[in-house]
Amino acid sequence: MNTETINFASLNLAPEILKALDESGYTTPTPIQAQAIPVVLQGGDLMAGAQTGTGKTAAFTLPLLQQLLPLASSSASPARHPVRALILAPTRELAIQVEESVKAYAKHTSLRSLVVFGGVDIKSQTPTLMKGVEILVATPGRLLDHVEQRTVQLGQVQMLVLDEADRMLDMGFMPDLKRILALLPKKRQNLMFSATFSNEIKKLSEAFLTKPTLIEVARSNATSENVTQKILLVESEHKQHVLADLLRKEATQVIVFTKTKLSASRLARHLEREGIAAGAIHGDKSQLERIQALDAFKQNKITALVATDVAARGLDIDQLPMVINYELPSAAEDYVHRIGRTGRAGASGVAISLVANEELKFLLEIEKLIKREITKEQAEIPHRSGRDNRGQSPQHQAQVSSPRQRQAPRKKEDEWFFKPYEPSADAPSPKPGRSKESPKKEIAALLGGLIRK
Repeated sequence: MNTETINFASLNLAPEILKALDESGYTTPTPIQAQAIPVVLQGGDLMAGAQTGTGKTAAFTLPLLQQLLPLASSSASPARHPVRALILAPTRELAIQVEESVKAYAKHTSLRSLVVFGGVDIKSQTPTLMKGVEILVATPGRLLDHVEQRTVQLGQVQMLVLDEADRMLDMGFMPDLKRILALLPKKRQNLMFSATFSNEIKKLSEAFLTKPTLIEVARSNATSENVTQKILLVESEHKQHVLADLLRKEATQVIVFTKTKLSASRLARHLEREGIAAGAIHGDKSQLERIQALDAFKQNKITALVATDVAARGLDIDQLPMVINYELPSAAEDYVHRIGRTGRAGASGVAISLVANEELKFLLEIEKLIKREITKEQAEIPHRSGRDNRGQSPQHQAQVSSPRQRQAPRKKEDEWFFKPYEPSADAPSPKPGRSKESPKKEIAALLGGLIRK
């Protein structure tokens, strides 16, 4: 099939779906969509791989809706809608965004959908789930929670989708996946979508796919040609200043990736002190905090969204111009997913990585994985003039380097005794019956007399 000349109307999608696509501004399918949609509509299993940002979500969502439409239009459909399609995602952010796509494409149909994930009160998800939905998007752990509480039945699932399957394995979801698969009907359609194909993924596909069609629209672990990649060599102690300077010069929205939750929070606070609107998103944040930070970023209320790799997959920001790797990931595959947040859907993007000497080993692994050398240059360290973060000028900092230096030097004799008080000749005489001197000086005079004796 010539993917350059087809459109969504030629893929045999229902008018209701085409209308939603048109309202969303989509007319031409991406290569993964053009190849995957016909295969899924035929009812066979599929193993599909494509670069992050090439439209994998629509590649399985659109044919899934198409196949479920007869149930929605049937007058004999039951009052309680059983789950017909189950979509599993590794993270809360990805699950939320997948379900948002489902709702957007199904808005002119009567199909119902719901997303369930951990980090929030399970009771808030139960009422809708008990009423019934045809399409359920879930993270594995929370889905099993609902199974244990008997708030969901999976016995009528006709289609199973594993989105970002390689990430599920990386996050240790294999035991949960096995439990879920055991609860599903043996006769069903299985779709596996992933940005990378590892040996573990191939083993997983052998375990639950039946004679799947393999579609791979780009070389595994490849990075998009629409993303300009650059390495800035900089020592760790200068990274914060270089990053702040970059953000001021670019004046654009950026996702900044760190390796740990602690460094993400610290970096976001530092950027705020530098006058740059920033927020953090990582595993220690509550679901509400993560949603609020992501919404603020989408609404341009913050410039820099500092994130760990929990956000490297699933974040779908329209026209995100840049990502910055404040720290390189230990796993080279995560670099591919991080920079895949920009340069999506044919747009151009920039990915800048701040690399210290101790991270060069990670850089070599990344270049080996993507089979290309990334342009490198020495970072320019910005001049730090004026006052530092504590409000003191550098000159004052040089003069007063420690609290001990702020004190006047003590005389040697002061270490052993008080000198006796001797009033000066021009000092006024005290009033009768009342000492003009302070109690401390009177004591000093007394001790001085004792010492002389």
